[in-house]
Amino acid sequence: MTLPAWAETPSPVKVAELSARLYVAGMAAGDPLLILSAAKLRKELAPVAADRAAVDGIIGESAPLGWEEMLASAAELAAGDEALMGLIEDAKVEATKGVASGPVYNIGSLGNGKGDTYPPIEFRGGEYAEVYVEARAATNLNLGVYDDKGRLVCSDTDISHIAYCGWTPAAGGTFTLKVENKGPVAADYALMTN
Repeated sequence: MTLPAWAETPSPVKVAELSARLYVAGMAAGDPLLILSAAKLRKELAPVAADRAAVDGIIGESAPLGWEEMLASAAELAAGDEALMGLIEDAKVEATKGVASGPVYNIGSLGNGKGDTYPPIEFRGGEYAEVYVEARAATNLNLGVYDDKGRLVCSDTDISHIAYCGWTPAAGGTFTLKVENKGPVAADYALMTN
């Protein structure tokens, strides 16, 4: 039996993107339940992305949000709502599910108008490939993926602090990833691939 596309389990890269988008929507709406959902998704990725203290030790306070910070934001908005505060407390002590195989997780820093070009990375042919980049909301990250001949395969250039590219290479080969900071200030960011 083939599952419909919407019923398939999302990759860790897609979960990271969904978590960031859900958090932004929750903050914009002032909805602690949306933020709680974003935090729970982000917490599931903790084993993949290394522990938060290690990430903070590398890039400091401007690292992409961790689940703990998301829960703190939810708690601020839910103050006085005992039911929601109970759910937030439950989320803090829940064990993570663990991910058997996860994405590569890289950390970088870019000045305004600057870019990083990653050395070619090999992706398998016929298998869906994903790249996800996230910074805090104060910047605009763009992402481009190029094949071994320098042709653009995928890009995400919308004005956002997150960028995502997904494609299926026809054949195995190497791809170059380029991340650019088009925002008003320097930014630390995290990049994941599957």
